[in-house]
Amino acid sequence: MAAFAAGLEAWLELERDQLFLWVPVAFGTGVALWFVLPGQRHWALLLAALCGTGLVAAALAGTGRAARAVALAAMLGAMGLGLVWLRSMAVAAPVLDRPRIVQFDARIERLQPLAARGVVRLRLAPIVPVVSVASATRRPGVERQAAGLPANHRLPPHLRVTLPMGALPKGAAAGAIIRLGARLVPPPEPGVPGAYDYARVAWFDGIGAAGRGYAPVTLVQPAPPQRLVDWDGLRARLSAHVRAQAPGGAGAIAAALASGDQGAMPADDAEAMRRAGLTHLLSVSGLHITAVVGGVMLMVLRLLALSPWLALRMPLPLVAAGAGALAAIGYTLLTGAEVPTVRSCVAALMVLAALALGRQAVTLRLVAVGALVVLALWPEALAGPSFQLSFAAVGTIIALHEQPWVRRLAPVAGASLPMRIGREAALLLLTGIGVEAALAPIALFHFHKAGLYGSLVNIIAIPLTTFVVMPAEALALLFDLAGLGAPFWWVTTVALDFLLWMAHRTAAAPGAVAALPAMPGGAFALMVGGGLWLALWRTRWRLLGVPLAAAGAGWAGLTPAPDLLITGDGRHLALRLNSGEVALLRDRTGDYVRQMMAENAGVDDAPLFLSDSAAARCSRDSCLVERVAGGRRWRILATRSNYPLDYASLMSACAQADIVVSDRRLPRACTPRWMTFDKPVLARSGGVAIYLADHSITTVRAAADDHPWRAAATSTATSTAAHVNHSGAAGQRAFPALAPGADHNAADHKRGLPDRAGSLHLPAENI
Repeated sequence: MAAFAAGLEAWLELERDQLFLWVPVAFGTGVALWFVLPGQRHWALLLAALCGTGLVAAALAGTGRAARAVALAAMLGAMGLGLVWLRSMAVAAPVLDRPRIVQFDARIERLQPLAARGVVRLRLAPIVPVVSVASATRRPGVERQAAGLPANHRLPPHLRVTLPMGALPKGAAAGAIIRLGARLVPPPEPGVPGAYDYARVAWFDGIGAAGRGYAPVTLVQPAPPQRLVDWDGLRARLSAHVRAQAPGGAGAIAAALASGDQGAMPADDAEAMRRAGLTHLLSVSGLHITAVVGGVMLMVLRLLALSPWLALRMPLPLVAAGAGALAAIGYTLLTGAEVPTVRSCVAALMVLAALALGRQAVTLRLVAVGALVVLALWPEALAGPSFQLSFAAVGTIIALHEQPWVRRLAPVAGASLPMRIGREAALLLLTGIGVEAALAPIALFHFHKAGLYGSLVNIIAIPLTTFVVMPAEALALLFDLAGLGAPFWWVTTVALDFLLWMAHRTAAAPGAVAALPAMPGGAFALMVGGGLWLALWRTRWRLLGVPLAAAGAGWAGLTPAPDLLITGDGRHLALRLNSGEVALLRDRTGDYVRQMMAENAGVDDAPLFLSDSAAARCSRDSCLVERVAGGRRWRILATRSNYPLDYASLMSACAQADIVVSDRRLPRACTPRWMTFDKPVLARSGGVAIYLADHSITTVRAAADDHPWRAAATSTATSTAAHVNHSGAAGQRAFPALAPGADHNAADHKRGLPDRAGSLHLPAENI
């Protein structure tokens, strides 16, 4: 032990300059553990354990650097966990109890046009509770309510509503009060395990309901006089101007570069950019901030240097750096101050400060401080892909270029032009490969897809955007003040059209995208931990990160794809057929649901429909399909309409099926051989992923999950399920908890009330 302690102290002494880099890692680990652990009891126990560990290690701090490092890491982890816990309580706001149709007055807090979809997204603050209300789970009609409504009939303080582009009246802007009707629902949780969790995002954004509004929308009160700088209005006008000068997909990219507005991006162009690994060009981050700061500094420095008096008497580089700092802050505010932009702005300001002080500017310490700033202000950002992708990309670039063997590839002074170009191209390719390797696990974890050719196409795309598109667009906007920007807009449009052409060609290439089903959290943690260990240390012990990351990658790659995905409302089902293809239950399935099902099933191709598959027998109201898995044949029965089914035939079909899925409340006598997933069951479990080979089930909701957005969703589901129980006598059925590996027999399904019988609409020869 003495030898081990001495060796540990010697190693930490060698790595003492790197220890600060682990400060945001320890802080972020505490934040991450709050998201991973299920409930308040676990959070409190971990907080106590971290504090206790920190105190014990602090008491032993005199024994060496290791004890001090442990004490600091434990305290930072406790601070991260406590901060995100406190923030989750500080932003707490009421959540809509169940779907409702409402008419109300509201103040517009934020307005975001989405030109590509022909809609505008509003963040609203209701002025009066409700003018009229109708529960969306009941028969059509409007229940008139008095002004003093009970608490469960009032709207949350903040809503997100989508309206058709032409539905907003003239003069409706941020600050205006409008009157509208809308169908509102609680913020939706993931449709299936591994899908996007808007409920978590909405909780930290204070959004208590989301939905779609409908006409007529009337203006009750116009917006008050604008503030000194109306960033939202300026952003909208700038985006509209850019799109008017450069139409189509090129104009949408130009608008995203100028104002951060990606709402006008056509769906096919956005998908091509994503598959080609070029989506980072649309999100305003380090590349764009660097170009703006560098351009402003160069322009200011050159203009001021024209005056000999100023050049001799003033520190022009410092003046130019100050102008660049102001440009970075203004560009950040103009583009909406998203997490990547804020991180890049903080980094740019620190670089400028380091240059002013004569210090080395671009280091991993810069990234660490930026991460600490963002986590201190918005700890919930750690769970989102934007934070992870942004810091992973910048950290990888800096860590890679700090390696001695990479520095030796840099162009040598006095070398020939072809040699310099070759070395620069090799460095750019190496950087692209390193960044793609760092970002692939994050993309696969959040989006279940990752582009494979991004490192190659970015060799052209990044210089094209940095040195052609952004300068040309900046000059076009500048000369537009005099009406002379047309030549520069032509250059911008041609360059962006070429960029889109590359994106579409790359996206269509064979093997352009790697698809993976929902990744286990443990595999992702191993890859992230291994990558951090490899990047942040400098001695040979950093190579231990390679087997860690490889173990995580192997775990993720060996994770089987689910055989059956069921959305939380029971309306949609995706089944992996014996051929390996994925088929959907309903022929009329929206683009979002199709994409979600395909991504979480781990396929890149568009899914089929069960009605078109020879393995299924479908009528207009139900489908019966057989699937071979785990050495046995499974029979799956699913309803796909709201029309009544013949009771006797339904009971017979249920008895001979292994799994029954429905978006309605099935009779209790419907007893398949293994499991029923109907409305009451799914109201408790949320979306479900089923692995037939080992009889395991993964659910969106867990019984012990105390995260506030999940608790609100569970309360909403209970309220909705109570309304579905039209008999009013028995309440929800007592099904066993859904747990991975749980096996349910027919006895679990014998309590309930039968639905009313109706005409037979089961598939032919279904028994």
